[in-house]
Amino acid sequence: MKNGILKFMVLTGLTIGLFAFVETQTDPWEVPDKYKSMKNPVASDSESISIGKTLYNQHCKSCHGKEGLGDGPKAAQLDTPAGDFSAPEFHAQSDGALFYKSWIGRDEMPNFEKKIPDEEDVWHLVNFMRTLE
Repeated sequence: MKNGILKFMVLTGLTIGLFAFVETQTDPWEVPDKYKSMKNPVASDSESISIGKTLYNQHCKSCHGKEGLGDGPKAAQLDTPAGDFSAPEFHAQSDGALFYKSWIGRDEMPNFEKKIPDEEDVWHLVNFMRTLE
């Protein structure tokens, strides 16, 4: 009888753990085709990168961290990882995909259409994020 209860408790614990693990997994972030093929109309020069860095420090650093490693002071409060902008997977994305994710957001990543209403500023932000390696 004790073995049966023990097995039940272990299986219950494993099941709960599995559901908790699955619940924390993030679905792939689907980017509309329109954005996937968008080209950045802003040249990635020192002025653009400087503007992007200012915007990053104001809007992104608290979660994504100073170096874009996803280790900002608010990152620990998130249910999902903030993302590592130095990772090859990040840099493999198109500029349009980064624009979409940065501006539109999803889940814990906020929408910035009102906070950064000028699309050109979002392109500056993309140019700056490309420097984080």
